[in-house]
Amino acid sequence: MRRHTITPRPDWQRIVEEQGLVYPLTRFPDDSLRPYWDESAYYSFTLPEVEALEETVAELHELCLQAADHIVEQNRLGELGITDPTLAALVRRSWRRRDEQPSLYGRFDLRYDGTGPAKLLEYNADTPTSLLEAAGPQWFWMEDRFPGADQWNSLHERLVDAWRRQAALLAPGPVHFAHSSADALGEDQLTCAYLLETAQQAGLTTVPIAVEDIGWDSLSGRFVDEQLRFMRTVFKLYPWEWLASDAFGGHVIDTADLGGGTGGTCWIEPPWKMLLSNKALLAVLWELNPGHPNLLPARLDGPGPMRRYVAKPLLGREGAGVLIGGADGAPGPVPLDPGERYCWQEFAPLPDFEGNRTVLGAWVVDGEPAGLGIRESAGLVTDEYARFVPHLIVDSAG
Repeated sequence: MRRHTITPRPDWQRIVEEQGLVYPLTRFPDDSLRPYWDESAYYSFTLPEVEALEETVAELHELCLQAADHIVEQNRLGELGITDPTLAALVRRSWRRRDEQPSLYGRFDLRYDGTGPAKLLEYNADTPTSLLEAAGPQWFWMEDRFPGADQWNSLHERLVDAWRRQAALLAPGPVHFAHSSADALGEDQLTCAYLLETAQQAGLTTVPIAVEDIGWDSLSGRFVDEQLRFMRTVFKLYPWEWLASDAFGGHVIDTADLGGGTGGTCWIEPPWKMLLSNKALLAVLWELNPGHPNLLPARLDGPGPMRRYVAKPLLGREGAGVLIGGADGAPGPVPLDPGERYCWQEFAPLPDFEGNRTVLGAWVVDGEPAGLGIRESAGLVTDEYARFVPHLIVDSAG
């Protein structure tokens, strides 16, 4: 794994916008604009590195499924903050009937610098973003700049195939694609629109909608769209913990279609993904697989003997609320939010490539490794101001 600098293509911003990446720039707190899509650099990997990463991602996915099964069978949902009895019952039923429900994708965030085993930082299994840029613009950049090169990237084809394979699990009628209109950056809307396109290419009928425009028909006891059509299948880029706690959360739980054509609403991702999108999973993984080379020590009861650690809110997104403590972080106890529940994970500093701290986003589609996206940040935590940088597979590390 190496980082290389390169001159961006002339008119690069127009190019990536035409390829669907409509926010190629990021506005920082000082109101300055800087590239989110950053093709002034790229990373190279050897084929053996990528093959090893693929094997790691496949193994981590299986370990996560085993951990989810353990959480359900040992009745540990409360440790994930899933304390509402009706929601917990829904998650358990969903897990036990998971083969009857469609589930599309997820993203593992990994710490890797090319010199040792990749380490799992977290699993974004419910509402992962940065998908479009990994699937499309990154591939087209490679074709423009390095014709004939290769990339760990079969995302688009696998997404279309996944919709085709799982079409039989979908309820009759169109698939609604829902995002929140409160998404100021537009990242959720863009990801949702891209996944809608992949579903259309698979032959499905689709309808875009904002979560805030979903209605409830009290007479039929069903969710409806703006045209008063029953919403039988909904892909939602909206976290389950929000969906279940909103004003209509009780209706979501009561009418969720977990397979078998109940006439309710089939949600994608399904309720059982709450078991994997929660940072408490990291502690359960370590408990079940202590010393695993691709895991970091993690706990739910405080940092314990860890000298350096990261306190992660169980349901945080985009690095929000992450606190670093110990020898290389803040001295003494970190200032925890009393309203949050945390997972403490051993601090593994992101590899530093000339001041650029890098995290690998390894994608799974339909349970299989499918591609790679790389984000860089200036700080220790990868947050909403990170940059997306493309990659290549090369014949050697040179």
